[in-house]
Amino acid sequence: MDHLNDRPGWKCLACGELWPCATAQERLIEEFWAFPSILTIYLTAQMYDALGDLVADGQMAPADLFERFVAWARKAVVAPEGDDEGGPPADDPQQ
Repeated sequence: MDHLNDRPGWKCLACGELWPCATAQERLIEEFWAFPSILTIYLTAQMYDALGDLVADGQMAPADLFERFVAWARKAVVAPEGDDEGGPPADDPQQ
């Protein structure tokens, strides 16, 4: 099963962790490494969808939504695993 979000609770369908779980994050970075701005746009849209779902029943918005959905990706695509220049994953044959 893929590590996709399960609405309206925004947990991972595969592992039950908060989405995006660690596996989903890794896969998103691999998929969007050449287009970090598109990844940020996608995750921001997901964050706003989650916000709408999570507050629909009158609860307060979770305080960590930006960190959960967007901040990790910005850090990962700018300098993945100590690479100051960013770029494709180390095992990419097109390097």
